[in-house]
Amino acid sequence: MNTFLWPVQVYYEDTDSGGVVYYANYLKFMERARTEWLRSLGFEQDELIEKNSVIFAVRSVQVDYLAPARFNDCLMVSAKPVEQGRVSLVFEQIIKRKNEDKPLCQGQIKIVSLNSQSFKPCSLPAPLAECINIGE
Repeated sequence: MNTFLWPVQVYYEDTDSGGVVYYANYLKFMERARTEWLRSLGFEQDELIEKNSVIFAVRSVQVDYLAPARFNDCLMVSAKPVEQGRVSLVFEQIIKRKNEDKPLCQGQIKIVSLNSQSFKPCSLPAPLAECINIGE
């Protein structure tokens, strides 16, 4: 399960005065897909904090906005891990309309694993690191 897909419905509150999805909301959609990807592997973020003292933070974002999504669009948001380090993961993420191939937005997001008390980098929890399939 290398590429994870998560459906997102565009609500009126997601749009700007021009009637299209506000640019920052694409990042929220991508965040939801990464959270659901993690959940699909059997990991909850609150449990990772409790049991492993680990939180995740976005380190860097590179996003290209290619075409607008609009109110009531049904979107599919992908989350595909493409690089794994000791303390980091890089995701390739693409947002498309459901049943269409043309990307509306795509990007690479690097997340890092941090100790929840010190906010210093720490290793990805071993059970999670073992679940990640890069390149499959």
